Amino acid sequence: MTSDKPSSWPQVAATVGLLTVIISVLLTAFAWPAVRSTVHDIPIAVAGPAPAVQQVTAALEQRLPGAFEVTAVDGTAAAEQLVRDREAYGAIDLTSGKPQVITASAASAPVAQTLQALAAGLAQGESPAVAARDLVPLPADDPRGAGLAAGALPLVIGGIMAAALLTAHLRGTGRRVAGALAFAITGGLAMAAILQYWLGSLEGDYPANAGGIALSIGATALTLLGLESLLGTAGLGLGAAVMMLVGNPLSGVSSAPQMLPGWAGELGQLLPPGAGGSLLRSTAFFDGAGATHAVVVLLSWLAFGALLCVASALRARRRPAAVAAGPASRETEPVTV
Repeated sequence: MTSDKPSSWPQVAATVGLLTVIISVLLTAFAWPAVRSTVHDIPIAVAGPAPAVQQVTAALEQRLPGAFEVTAVDGTAAAEQLVRDREAYGAIDLTSGKPQVITASAASAPVAQTLQALAAGLAQGESPAVAARDLVPLPADDPRGAGLAAGALPLVIGGIMAAALLTAHLRGTGRRVAGALAFAITGGLAMAAILQYWLGSLEGDYPANAGGIALSIGATALTLLGLESLLGTAGLGLGAAVMMLVGNPLSGVSSAPQMLPGWAGELGQLLPPGAGGSLLRSTAFFDGAGATHAVVVLLSWLAFGALLCVASALRARRRPAAVAAGPASRETEPVTV
């Protein structure tokens, strides 16, 4: 029988305090990376004679201290290869005597814009201005990369929803795992088709893009399933909070991991949202270059979730056996008077 007695004022105050903490955490999680985002330790290549490379490197350090990690190369082809291999976000080519800025907006539109802005400074007052060439551009249908950035959140939500719905509607660890893996495949196929064939936000090989999305969804869903199977609703909530409040804001999909403050970018690449976004960029625009780290991270989360599910299933099997053995063991115990 429920009581109609109003809640105590201390309980009201505690509830309001909890809500204040929750909204503060939400604001911090999403606003802090955006507000503190800046260019730092961005890897770029500089091609040309050693004296010219040293001069430009010094000029870059003077204009934006700590913004770039410069790799010196001899020629244009070597600089372009670093960009295509995702080892550099762009390059400054000094081989022809007049600087040329090489960008890759598909790797990061904000970094490409920063390099283009630096082109004017490299001209040193000369006319015409330094040319900028986009080596790996974003698709013409989505030149700002809005679809790829917006797709990061559905990847996370898809994994969370899969774990929640499978837990609520299916019984049996094996069936839940099978459902999560099947949904990862169908979800990957559907999302890749929408982003590539309808919105035009992706290029490259469709099966590879679908596979990257599927791996990201599967890593999230299976991890949350494993946490729920061992810890119950608390495990599912904890895992969802980590993926949503840490993994998504620190993914760097809308900018670049190196633009996030401090250690945030490195942490984000160790979680499924960041690794999934990086993998999708590689498959869509760089023929899979630079995808190894992301694949290892996602497979590790997938294996971790599978191990949690197996551990939960083994624990569930031992429990009925222990219950069945309990009465028999008690009957054989000697009775002392």
